[in-house]
Amino acid sequence: MTELSHYRNIGIFAHVDAGKTTTTERILKLTGKIHKIGEVHDGAATTDFMEQEQERGITIQSAATTCFWKDYRFNIIDTPGHVDFTIEVYRSLKVLDGGIGVFCGSGGVEPQSETNWRYANDSEVSRVIYINKLDRTGADFYRVVKQVEEVLGANPIVMTLPIGREDEFVGVVDLLTEKAWVWDNSGDPMNYEIKDIPDDMLEDVKTWRAELIEKAVEMDDEVMGKYLDGEEPDIDTLKRCIRKGTIDLNFFPTYCGSSFKNKGVQLVLDGVIDYLPCPTEVKPQPEVDLEGNETGKFAIVDANKPLRSLAFKIMDDRYGALTFLRIYSGKLEKGTTVLNTFTGKTERIGRIVEMHANSREEIDSAQAGDIVAVLGMKNVQTGHTLCDPKEPATLEPMVFPDPVISIAIAPKDKAGSEKMGIALGKMIQEDPSFRVETDIESGETIIKGMGELHLDIKVDILKRTHGIDVTVGKPQVAYRETITRRVEDSYTHKKQSGGSGQYGKIDYIIEPGEPGSGFVFESAVTGGNVPKEYWPAVEKGFKLSMVKGVLAGFPCLDFKVILTDGAFHAVDSSAIAFEIAAKAAYRQSIPKAGPQLIEPIMKIDVFTPEDHVGDVIGDLNRRRGMIKSQEPGPTGVRIKAEAPLSEMFGYIGDLRTMTSGRGQFSMEFAHYLPCPKNVSEDVIKETLERNANK
Repeated sequence: MTELSHYRNIGIFAHVDAGKTTTTERILKLTGKIHKIGEVHDGAATTDFMEQEQERGITIQSAATTCFWKDYRFNIIDTPGHVDFTIEVYRSLKVLDGGIGVFCGSGGVEPQSETNWRYANDSEVSRVIYINKLDRTGADFYRVVKQVEEVLGANPIVMTLPIGREDEFVGVVDLLTEKAWVWDNSGDPMNYEIKDIPDDMLEDVKTWRAELIEKAVEMDDEVMGKYLDGEEPDIDTLKRCIRKGTIDLNFFPTYCGSSFKNKGVQLVLDGVIDYLPCPTEVKPQPEVDLEGNETGKFAIVDANKPLRSLAFKIMDDRYGALTFLRIYSGKLEKGTTVLNTFTGKTERIGRIVEMHANSREEIDSAQAGDIVAVLGMKNVQTGHTLCDPKEPATLEPMVFPDPVISIAIAPKDKAGSEKMGIALGKMIQEDPSFRVETDIESGETIIKGMGELHLDIKVDILKRTHGIDVTVGKPQVAYRETITRRVEDSYTHKKQSGGSGQYGKIDYIIEPGEPGSGFVFESAVTGGNVPKEYWPAVEKGFKLSMVKGVLAGFPCLDFKVILTDGAFHAVDSSAIAFEIAAKAAYRQSIPKAGPQLIEPIMKIDVFTPEDHVGDVIGDLNRRRGMIKSQEPGPTGVRIKAEAPLSEMFGYIGDLRTMTSGRGQFSMEFAHYLPCPKNVSEDVIKETLERNANK
């Protein structure tokens, strides 16, 4: 077993096309894991092993791999950059101790980089920054450093400077050792020389090194005191200070290079060892009880403590279901029994494997700090805790956003129906942001996801991986309903049919709630007119009813019910009578409360070359978009806006046409807002017609 201080659990995350997967390939080559480098554009990268990834040249699933660098064990997760798959980034960051944020030397800080950076901030993950693609036309290291400060509000501490620009980029200067690393053009990452700094860079190196030292010494009062007295700290002291600042998230060591040309990656690996935390140096995971409240205990990273591990990903492949686990404390051994605290059931650990993208190595045991995969788990899902049955505990679970888009799918032949059910079951387990529902009235299968590309890939996986041909309906937006007026009302439920009857009378107020408040129930009954034991039944009746609104049958959100009074019968009243009364009260009063259709509004971040700004803004206005800001940058303009999801279908194609293929955008759910009257009428009419035809 590797000593825990020699572990680094890291993720590589960035915007689409910043070079994450290419960087991972170079790391695997340098660490001896692979002997031939595979390229993303050839569809041969090690961690892009899905057919869909190889064809589209993008990463869809996060892939895990293990390698060694200078006796340090790296567990690396290469994450997707596309906005529809940010869930993969989120769940990977949840189990990592550190990360490498990759930025494109010419594109700089792009829309998706911001979302990923925000996730990393929320997860409090220490990072080093790697500015890649410095061999590209328009690449400018210093500009990207400035963007990291201004756009991300982060504090980069520059560790290396580039030698040469664009196609003349040949190497980097290490500011700590004041030496130049220069590669030849053979493309072999090992063909480099360490030389003196080029004369024309001496002034720059002096300035940036002084800034590095000033930022580093702030982490230690004693070192700072000596520095102010004119004593410059040695390299080991500087490294210690930089490590402290990085782990405390005060700054982010920043490197530069070109992964594709094999220049500069070694220094990033050294930076991971020198500055990113090992498992024992990060905040331990809080333990929670079954209701999700913190217990005050923590999963301490120690192999001798009780087992605590989190399932963060499930992947189905030709060998069966693989459950990826991050072990926080204790040991996981082959043949032992573990408890899943979510289901309350125990599972036996069959085979434990160490992953290398889609190939694997069997091991007998794993310990705190490890990221491994286990085969044959029956009822484990993403976010479940597996622990020692004798000392149960739950780790803080993961929270996944609700899908915003849905489409109906149907198998082309009868034989595909059963196969499709099994395939969809596996896909739900693999991806918690993907949901499947069956429309009760029509029997249609509805799949829901985070965006068009997300669902497009799912349909592709059904066809290719599972061999099921499906017909796909039009995308449907997840509309909701709410109310706009306060209503005071009363309802009496009476039923007499021989024997004991049913009786329940409720007086209540229904009023609009704050956006995002959901359903709130309160009882203001005094004097026992509605006995306390019936209050939950009234709440349940309203809660069950809210799944179907009165306008077009969409779920009703954000309203409050206050039970003010009522009456009961000593013999005929029961919980079921009050539940029925509440359901009927909902149907009676919601139409009086000014029901309104609300639609999902998306946060949109568009990057466009300057010449096309007018076209892009005009197009967003046509899509009922609200422009929030425009930020001119060196290579184009970033436009931040909000627009209804219903208007954004097919946007990527239109944007590319408008900008001659140079525009990019990212989109994520922001909130719900009322629909304009004409849109609302059309949606209601269309929905009612569709339901009538089913």
